[in-house]
Amino acid sequence: MPELPEVETVRQGLRGLILNKTIANVEVRWGKIINGDSAKFTNDLVGETFKEVDRRGKYLLFRLSDDLTLVSHLRMEGKYRVTPQAQEVTKHTHVIFNFTDGTALRYLDTRKFGRMTLIKTGTENQVGGLKTLGPEPTAADFQVADFAQRLRRHKKAIKPTLLDQNVVAGLGNIYADEVLWLSEIHPLQPANTLSPAQIQVLHDNIILELTKAIQAKGTTIRSYTDAYGATGGFQLSLHVYGREGEPCERCGVTIEKIKVAQRGTHFCPHCQILPGSQVSAS
Repeated sequence: MPELPEVETVRQGLRGLILNKTIANVEVRWGKIINGDSAKFTNDLVGETFKEVDRRGKYLLFRLSDDLTLVSHLRMEGKYRVTPQAQEVTKHTHVIFNFTDGTALRYLDTRKFGRMTLIKTGTENQVGGLKTLGPEPTAADFQVADFAQRLRRHKKAIKPTLLDQNVVAGLGNIYADEVLWLSEIHPLQPANTLSPAQIQVLHDNIILELTKAIQAKGTTIRSYTDAYGATGGFQLSLHVYGREGEPCERCGVTIEKIKVAQRGTHFCPHCQILPGSQVSAS
């Protein structure tokens, strides 16, 4: 699933490809992608112009004329491509926005899990998922004191707590493993047992690692590509994710992979020590 750095990279690419383009018509080839009435969705978008592309957590927010916003979540495999309208439509293309200039924005999704919702701009907090999102992982929005307070509410392991988008927006499986390794915190340590020092280090590493991943245009493990079809580069900088069986670059001990809350989780058993025997993977 694209995480915050990948969605931000897609956002930046789309800005250069679709801003100020006007929609001539919309084709919905798989109706379940659209939340609500797909016929109304297509009718309401005719004549609208893309004015900006924003992001909140893992959500893309396409700002349109007439105070409309298209909320898009890519889920597991969603991708956007800008093509000539005459170009052959591929098998996994499910929504097509045809522009008046002869180009088209196409949404592709092999798993068909992605979703789009058309709303009035300013009502984003009424959209399920968006209304409960935690702070953006930036120095301006992500405060240590608030982070500590949110962690104290959770007795479950820190790994699934970080995946909870209500705690901090944008972290997924890859970057949760990475920031825990960087912070030398075991993924099974209960969130409410982290010390103030651990919370500070984890907080800082979340901001730093996601910033670096954005600069590298995201991480490509399986199928992620940006709006131009290019792969990311941050997979070359991963310390622990996908490296089970390899030596930890910090201490040399073999990286292990376990299941935590049904998610594959990578960690170093030497660098990331679980205090006591208090474990809960729920």
